[in-house]
Amino acid sequence: MKAAFLIPVYNHGATLEAVVQQLLPYKMSVIVVDDGNDEKNKAFISAVAQNYKEVILVTHTKNKGKGQAMNSGVKKAAELGFTHIFQLDADGQHDTAQCGLFLEESLKNPDAIINGYPQYDESAPIHRKNGREISNGFARFVTWNKNIRDVLCGFRIYPVEPYAKLLASPVFLDSRMGYDVDILVHLLWRGLPIVNCPVKVTYPQDGVSNFRLVRDNLHIAGTFTRLCLGMIVRIPKLAVQVRRRNGKN
Repeated sequence: MKAAFLIPVYNHGATLEAVVQQLLPYKMSVIVVDDGNDEKNKAFISAVAQNYKEVILVTHTKNKGKGQAMNSGVKKAAELGFTHIFQLDADGQHDTAQCGLFLEESLKNPDAIINGYPQYDESAPIHRKNGREISNGFARFVTWNKNIRDVLCGFRIYPVEPYAKLLASPVFLDSRMGYDVDILVHLLWRGLPIVNCPVKVTYPQDGVSNFRLVRDNLHIAGTFTRLCLGMIVRIPKLAVQVRRRNGKN
């Protein structure tokens, strides 16, 4: 297992260094994707890339969205021979003390997605808690997989090879806020197992959010509409996967 962290960055250049510093004890490379940031954020990102030898910088000249940033990072990871990528956000909301637990689970389950599900404190907006349960229910429906604990948390470990093979196929993946749902569903459709692990999530009062209520909810709704259609043509394959999972239980 040769793992690297992967951090897509848009508008969170100021918090990136603190996140990278928290990851240094794990002695892993950190792939940072500058997703078309403005000059102020770009300066923060460049400084981190120059000051920390662990950082591998990938740059988009214009903003392409979280999904495209993740895909660029995975392609770089495959090019460099990494077997797994550990996705996390640049805003510092995730408790990086949980990274060790996730890495241990990935060692025990190298073919699986190690999927984070949030443990919120009192700072979490109530609409975030309630809204994501709708998304979780849809994801379980289109994958026929009741084992999904959360489909929106951006704290996950992916095996690089099946992810890269998916990108090489003629598949459409949402480039923005529907990405976390889209990639998880497509990899589960391809038969990857899922292991759920908890991660504490906080919402700083002065935090910068890239979530746009109308635009991004439309993206997520469009993603689920497309995934429902995709589920229909995969019904025979999903039925086989269900029988296999039930046979292991």
